[in-house]
Amino acid sequence: MHIHILGIGGTFMGGLALIARAAGHKVTGCDAGVYPPMSTQLSEQGIEFIEGFGEEQIALNPNLYIIGNVVTRGNPLMEAILEQNLPYTSGPQWLGDHILRQQYVLAVAGTHGKTSTSSMLAWILEKAGLKPNFLIGGIASDFGISARFAPENQYFVIEADEYDTAFFDKRSKFVHYHPRTAILNNLEYDHADIFPDLAAIETQFHHLVRTIAKSGVVITPRHDEALQRVLARGIWSRQDYFGQDANWQYRQYDAAGQQFEVIHQHNVVGTVQWSHTGMHNIHNALAAIAAAYSIGIDPTIAITALNEFKGIRRRMELRGEVNHIKVYDDFAHHPTAIATTLDGLRQKVGKERIIAVLEPRSNTMKLGTMAARLPEALAQADIAFCYGETQGKHALGWTPESIFGQDAHKVKIFHDIEALKHAIVDIAQSGDHILIMSNGSFGGLHDKLLNALQR
Repeated sequence: MHIHILGIGGTFMGGLALIARAAGHKVTGCDAGVYPPMSTQLSEQGIEFIEGFGEEQIALNPNLYIIGNVVTRGNPLMEAILEQNLPYTSGPQWLGDHILRQQYVLAVAGTHGKTSTSSMLAWILEKAGLKPNFLIGGIASDFGISARFAPENQYFVIEADEYDTAFFDKRSKFVHYHPRTAILNNLEYDHADIFPDLAAIETQFHHLVRTIAKSGVVITPRHDEALQRVLARGIWSRQDYFGQDANWQYRQYDAAGQQFEVIHQHNVVGTVQWSHTGMHNIHNALAAIAAAYSIGIDPTIAITALNEFKGIRRRMELRGEVNHIKVYDDFAHHPTAIATTLDGLRQKVGKERIIAVLEPRSNTMKLGTMAARLPEALAQADIAFCYGETQGKHALGWTPESIFGQDAHKVKIFHDIEALKHAIVDIAQSGDHILIMSNGSFGGLHDKLLNALQR
């Protein structure tokens, strides 16, 4: 079968392309403005994609179109598909019906940490010799790809996103996955472009819980109020808990979170020693260990795997170092993620200077729903820069000046990337840690900055 994927440059749809090809299908696709790491992955994997959504792509004559949620009515190729009554479906629907039904699915849901936890879990299964299939919303450094599929392998680890499925299916993606083991990592308000409030997201999470078999397991933190409300609406599966006063706990050795003991049912089962930082990653690790345990993997094997875990591209990824100035790339898309990432870095570097560079680019951030929380989220930085586009599809619906006006001495505001780059270079000094945070390409700022520092 020939499948043509609309929106192939997204992390989910790009991974889906790899899975569909591994399942024996011919795969092509299209998108607009594809950037690394997904553009690189598609090229490396030899998957052809077309820039733009021109209706002339109908001439490819695929057997099926798979529609990403970036596609809306008015998209010229989508309009041609509808006009000619051609067969189409969503990515999550196709994946659930044609791939996941035959797999034991381990799904990782939550507002934060889905990509990291999914990658940790897949790596644990890999080290346990289970050769997992997976679809992760980022490039896992340990695998070098975001997705893998071989029909003969039994387990499938998937990042379970609560964002809507497609313009014609407003259910969350994860209701299509039917997991046997589900991690619900945390739950906060996000995706203000599609959810009116936290209660609406809680409803989608409960829809996920309703799809899990009695023999399955739901793994949650003990003290997340929103998730407690979700489970209070009904749960028909086994439960397991991590965090404080839970079945899976930790005892921390260092403030940065780079060394901690794992405790299961009051017994120390091993020590994680890794390069990753922050309390959020400790919780991610506990959730992954608990999920692996649900399919019979001994915690000592899981801990050994985590000690070798390299991490995810664009999750506190060190992009380069020039003259003892380190430049990091992080996906932070939400005030909580910004704050926890900065806190982890602060605990690691102590009193060394942190320069935070933020592009509020997610739909929630662009709408300004949580803009008032940004000054507090950036509190751990010594100096901060905020960049906001004033026109185009990534333009902010609010002005950074209105949010950071009282903090002008600490937060510098820019609307031009070249001017922003020069301002960072002017103040950077040996020993600084420059943390660039965006869920987009940020106009290639990382490389521009490293090149400018080198000069």
